[in-house]
Amino acid sequence: MYNRMILDSEVIRESKESNSVDDVGISDDEAETEQLLDFLILFKEEKKKREAKLKEELNLLNEDMKEVERSYSFVTDSVFPLVQINNPELRGDSLHFQDSSGSDISRSIRRLFGDEERYMSNINQLENSYFSSRFRVLPKEASSVSINDKNVMESRWRLPQVENVNKESRRIQSSVGCLGSFFEGLCKFARYSKFEECGRLRNRDLLSSANVMCALSFDRDEDHIAAGGVSKKIKIFDLNAISSNSVDIQYPVVEMSNKSKLSCVCWNPYIKNHLASTDYDGVVQMWDADTGQPLSQYMEHQKRAWSVHFSLSDPKMFASGSDDCSVKLWNISERNSLGTIWNPANICCVQFSAYSTNHLFFGSADYKVYGYDLRHTRIPWCTLTGHGKTVSYVKFIDAEAVVSASTDNSLKLWDLKKISSSGLSSDACAVTFKGHSNEKNFVGLSVLDGYIACGSESNEVYCYHKSLPVPIATHKFESVDPISGHLNSGDNNGQFVSSVCWRKKSNMLVAANSVGIVKLLQMV
Repeated sequence: MYNRMILDSEVIRESKESNSVDDVGISDDEAETEQLLDFLILFKEEKKKREAKLKEELNLLNEDMKEVERSYSFVTDSVFPLVQINNPELRGDSLHFQDSSGSDISRSIRRLFGDEERYMSNINQLENSYFSSRFRVLPKEASSVSINDKNVMESRWRLPQVENVNKESRRIQSSVGCLGSFFEGLCKFARYSKFEECGRLRNRDLLSSANVMCALSFDRDEDHIAAGGVSKKIKIFDLNAISSNSVDIQYPVVEMSNKSKLSCVCWNPYIKNHLASTDYDGVVQMWDADTGQPLSQYMEHQKRAWSVHFSLSDPKMFASGSDDCSVKLWNISERNSLGTIWNPANICCVQFSAYSTNHLFFGSADYKVYGYDLRHTRIPWCTLTGHGKTVSYVKFIDAEAVVSASTDNSLKLWDLKKISSSGLSSDACAVTFKGHSNEKNFVGLSVLDGYIACGSESNEVYCYHKSLPVPIATHKFESVDPISGHLNSGDNNGQFVSSVCWRKKSNMLVAANSVGIVKLLQMV
């Protein structure tokens, strides 16, 4: 009986264990099924979100296409050829065009942008820029066109690809709501793709690693350009004498020798013969550019001075920035500074506003741009944060925007309208420009009519438009063999474009590189 009891207990135990295993098996299957179901549900929800976003984007595109049709007068060979493919008529709520093979679209891209590969390589950034601009306002606002928008966009623009059909430049009748700036940039991207060399400065001291040109500056009338750098010399050249056909050496009209390496030169925009410079000893020097003689020295900086700039509202006032973490304000008639702005980190550049009598901006080694109202210099008027490394240059695009350059390989456009009352800038960065290479050198920055030019450590010049994050034109400098001095097309040998400066009256760009090659360039 005892044995039977044991047997029964073992049978029961085995039965329970068997049932337990079956239960576990069922539980695992259910868990796996539940996990699979959860995945499918989440995946479906994600797809629905994408579908909703895609529908929203398509609706915005349709709205804008209608607005463009209302705002622009089309001819047979439209500057928007996609709309004209096969059947330009409206069908329902949207435009239809042949795209089954992609050949028509491809052909239209080539006709509009010239280089299809260039367009397609930037398509994602162009798309992001479009929708970023589009989502800044409510869709219903897209069709509202203000008088100011019209004034800004009342400009002529044309595409070389369709000039043979439409000889007269097409005038934009009105902007398309918030997208006026984006469309303007897109037109520039379509029209320009490269720089054409119009002239080259040939000087006896060129093609030397000791001739890095750190700064270029035009005189008041833009007939002469001053170049300064590590050679400790400032050379002034007659730009009108530079010709693409000339092979002669161009000698400077005036040459001035400095005791230390030069970091910046800046011409007074009103007093034609006044030229200021800064150097590695921290000296701010005023020169008579007509005679080449020094006028006065300003010696309050304790370390290397990086930058000097004249006020555009007061011809006697100028400012300098230094590694001693100070910005000094000066008057050409006084030996001592008018005031000092102290900063937590080294100052790399200073810039007066051309649109306000009291605003001064500067870039700093603490990755920030600071803006000051000179009537209240105790604290910054604004602090712009977003760069990941030292801010090397700051320039005013217009009264409401500045652009900064950094050794984080980027430029940033800042919308000053978005500065809060506290001076902070959580969302003031409107556009980040990338494409050029800049991690350790000063490569120059210059602006003109919405165009932004800078150098690159790839030994190239880059040009952006304020409304697009992608470069619209580039130009490669030849590499120079450091031993023979001969030009070659191989490795850059560490050479880079070190300075750029727009010539306003001719819409040309002067660019210099780290071995002293100076070129006069035109966008085409």
